[in-house]
Amino acid sequence: MRLFAALVPPDEVLDEISRAIAPYVGQVPGLRWPDRATWHITLGFFGEVPEHVLPELETRLARAVRRHGVLDLAFEGFGGFSSARRARVFWIGVTGDSMTRLADSVKAGARRAGAVQTDEKRFHPHLTLARAKAETDLRPLVESLSGFSGSPWRAERVRLVRSHTGPQVRYESLAEWALAPAGQS
Repeated sequence: MRLFAALVPPDEVLDEISRAIAPYVGQVPGLRWPDRATWHITLGFFGEVPEHVLPELETRLARAVRRHGVLDLAFEGFGGFSSARRARVFWIGVTGDSMTRLADSVKAGARRAGAVQTDEKRFHPHLTLARAKAETDLRPLVESLSGFSGSPWRAERVRLVRSHTGPQVRYESLAEWALAPAGQS
């Protein structure tokens, strides 16, 4: 099973992003815009995880999530990986409370549970909006969206998600845990 842990923003916040990018969807050659139902903020990507690891993974992720408080966040600033000039991924950034400690805890718990393919890349909080097979200059797109600033929102839960690959990527939520109430982490 391909698994990852994620925050899923509320619909009203995703609606703001949808409205902001709507004029550009389909306008940049080579850029593929995934279905909005797949939008999330990845805290940790675990790769292929054997089914027998799942119970221990859920236990360790639940423990890791409970150690961290709710997060006050907002979406702001568009960009591209590896850079806006040579991008294969178009994203919107996340501002507010730092998610780095939470992401580190989630990834450490996954490794201890036996998810050996857990991604070790430096955490960069973002929501992926589009992908390209070849490097694409997204500077004009990033510049045209520079005035966007999303409404504040509160992340209160972390999901364990299974990715079903194929012609149409589909995500299945396997478990969900509440972050500690404000002031209790």
